[in-house]
Amino acid sequence: MNNKDISDILFAVAEYFTMFDEPFKARAYEKVAESLSSFDNDIRKIYKDGGRKSLEEISGIGKGIAQTIEEYIQTGRVRELESMRKKMPVNMEELRSIEGVGPKAIKTLYKKLKIKDVATLKKAALAGKIQKLENFGVKSEQKILKGIEFFESSRGRFLLGEALPIARRIADDLRNVSGVSRVEIAGSIRRWCETSGDIDILVEASNADAVMSTFTKREDVAHIIAHGETKSSVRLKDGIDVDVRVVAKKSFGAALIYFTGSKDHNVLLRSLAIKKKLKLNEYGLYNGARIIAGATEEGVYKSLGISIPPPELREGKNELKKVFTKLIGFQDLRGDFQTQTDWTDGVDSIEAMVRTAKQLGHEYIAITDHTKSLAMTGGSDEKKLRRQMREIDVLNKKISGIQILKGAEVNIMRDGTLDISDEVLGELDIVGAAVHSHFNLSESEQTERIMRAMSNPHIDILFHPTGRVLKKRDPYALDIDKIVAHAVATGTVLEIDAHPWRLDLKDDHIKRGVDAGAMFSIDTDAHSLAELSYLEYGIGQARRAGLSKNRVLNTLALPALQKFLATPKQKRHLL
Repeated sequence: MNNKDISDILFAVAEYFTMFDEPFKARAYEKVAESLSSFDNDIRKIYKDGGRKSLEEISGIGKGIAQTIEEYIQTGRVRELESMRKKMPVNMEELRSIEGVGPKAIKTLYKKLKIKDVATLKKAALAGKIQKLENFGVKSEQKILKGIEFFESSRGRFLLGEALPIARRIADDLRNVSGVSRVEIAGSIRRWCETSGDIDILVEASNADAVMSTFTKREDVAHIIAHGETKSSVRLKDGIDVDVRVVAKKSFGAALIYFTGSKDHNVLLRSLAIKKKLKLNEYGLYNGARIIAGATEEGVYKSLGISIPPPELREGKNELKKVFTKLIGFQDLRGDFQTQTDWTDGVDSIEAMVRTAKQLGHEYIAITDHTKSLAMTGGSDEKKLRRQMREIDVLNKKISGIQILKGAEVNIMRDGTLDISDEVLGELDIVGAAVHSHFNLSESEQTERIMRAMSNPHIDILFHPTGRVLKKRDPYALDIDKIVAHAVATGTVLEIDAHPWRLDLKDDHIKRGVDAGAMFSIDTDAHSLAELSYLEYGIGQARRAGLSKNRVLNTLALPALQKFLATPKQKRHLL
């Protein structure tokens, strides 16, 4: 049992509370689940050391939730959840993966049509039974079928935000094995691809047996697929497959290139080697039977006469013809422009978020809670925003070493207007705008709607521009080239939402923005303290697009940022 297991069980409880019309309990459990999903400390250890009281000291956890966590840690069960599942025996996790099918819809579908899982949902939708239900209709049924198609096409893939933490845990454990001198995560994870089918890890070690034994005996292993002398494969309880290989020092660089991929990149490399009358494989670069490079990646690429491309750009395009010197680095960001607090749908207070951001080394952080038309989040109206501004003024005097920016995530209405007055927007330091409804407009309507919002002189950033949620919701129909061009024309910054559920903009869209001369920000969309560490996912996405540091707003030092924000939008390109 780990933090993810506890988070998952709390999410499940939250969904059943929603189904049984207990929204306040549902939201409380959901907020804690979101927080624990990326919580750094081991919840089991906190409980072991301090009991239920220590759980209650964690932000958002009250007595009831602490009792639920205690019961789950002690018994592996939650009796209240089991009772609710008996009343409604459905595969909640599977059905909730379909866009538009929430807990209340699941309740109706089970009661009326005995739908328990995606298979029975698909059967009913294809038979036209769902459209006949009250509050559904033909459009809902078509949306469900589209969601099922999306669900089926993405099965077997894991989000980078799911796979990378697992890979890092395994890699860290292997580094502690006696005789291990090097461990590297390879595959699509190393290329920062948004999803991954499995995990590849390479190890350099003097004792391969110890590595294989340690790896295959992990507590999180559900099934050993293969156990060899230098390679073992397992399936974890999370469902993801992991391969670990022990590689000789003289071949480590060549193996790292090969297992990092992509396949298309490796084809380019092998073709180049052949043209030079050489042979390249996972063991090294050979001139006849003599190995001429292989211990390091740099040595292999140098022997082929090319610059080493960053792993993020090894996709078999034109990376062998470029020199890469200006990609944004993982330490280049100085702040975060999208965070939510307990003023709306976040878990933690403004002060807690700010202090954590300071610990992470940020020079500034923007507080951008939702606004009034997003009622389910407790969105702020003009009065509430001004109250929050006053609190931020107090905290800026109280907390040194970091600047708190007054902001908001303003909702874009169907017609492209905003739900907060220009007067109040003008009082904020930084404003982001985002779409949260009417996802099914036509491409032209959605594009015009967003462009109208971007034309507002107070909108600094377009948050999560395409609205996608990975493995759950496709982006809405949008002419991204028009959006990019309008961002350049109006001086609107395009966000790269770093939350691993979103990664929005995707790499191809960022590349279009790079080519057009757009400015970007990289933000966490954090709703809890733990999520403030998500910036690296957005940086990985930016690097995949070839984005440089000088095109990212939150690489600016605070004085330069303040000068930028004080300049009218239409003149910011002159800075």
